Amino acid sequence: MRSFWSDPYLWVHLAGIAALPIFLEICFLGLAVGDPVLPMGLELLMVAVVGIAPIVWMQWQRPFYIFSLLAIALKPEQLSVTQRKLLQLFKSPNNRILGIAGSVVLLWVLWQLYRYAPIASEVTPLHNAGRGVGLLIAAIAFLASNLFLQVPLSVASVLLTREATFTATEPYPLEQIPKSFTSLGIPVKRILPDIVAEAPKPSPAATTVPFPSAVDSNTAPTTEETPSFTEATPPVISTTSPETSADDDFDELAADEIDGDAIASDDTDPEDIDTPEPPPPIDLEPLEPDVVDEVAAIAISAEVAPEPEIVLDDIPVENPPIDVTAADMAEENGMKEQE
Repeated sequence: MRSFWSDPYLWVHLAGIAALPIFLEICFLGLAVGDPVLPMGLELLMVAVVGIAPIVWMQWQRPFYIFSLLAIALKPEQLSVTQRKLLQLFKSPNNRILGIAGSVVLLWVLWQLYRYAPIASEVTPLHNAGRGVGLLIAAIAFLASNLFLQVPLSVASVLLTREATFTATEPYPLEQIPKSFTSLGIPVKRILPDIVAEAPKPSPAATTVPFPSAVDSNTAPTTEETPSFTEATPPVISTTSPETSADDDFDELAADEIDGDAIASDDTDPEDIDTPEPPPPIDLEPLEPDVVDEVAAIAISAEVAPEPEIVLDDIPVENPPIDVTAADMAEENGMKEQE
């Protein structure tokens, strides 16, 4: 966005081109009033001269003073340096060429309106008026059509000026403004509020980060990577048998934890895992001599104490053992041989 685009008067007069179709329609209805009295070329020439000549002369000699609205105009003393530069651009030769080109286009449009005007002779609201009144209305409407085309064209030309060209443009002399521009309104000190373009705020993403090589390695902050561990598989508790011992459950949990650690070790880079530091040593105070003697006596008594003997005589035996003698065994063997 160029710096001078924030001026509201430029956009107000650029929007004036929306009134061009309205005045062309009024011109069309004026040409449809009554029957032609003069030759076709003469009527067309009269309307064209009245509608084109004043506007072309104004844009060529004294361009329209854009810092005005309807019947009021901003005093030259209230203009800023930027606005005076804009006036200097309106006096450029490009705007004169655009004025002539716009007049030629509207002259062709007028010829087309004059050709098809009899179609609207029955619907025009002034069909009972004379031909002269119709031509007068058509000429005034065509004059307004030229005004609302020429001024937006010159404004568009100024808006397309490059920023470098605008910066190098000299402000128009303050004392020559009333003589060099056409102002049709009453001078006032203020019409529209000034619009100041805000500077774009830098986004957080656009913040410049120094190149790593330019940072001193001694002062550069170090960042520690947080190791990522794979979540271990939750243990599966079997409920099939109520007689499962606590040792079996402990073995299953230990096996699951070992599997989870193996998976985590496969997925995690060993360099990314920080080895935990060993706990600090615990300072123990020396025991008193009396306590040391008591502990030593207890340890010696535990070592010297004999193991308790198990007396089997006290255990009742339901079926006492049967004594088998050698004679009985020989007799039994003899009976087997006889059989």
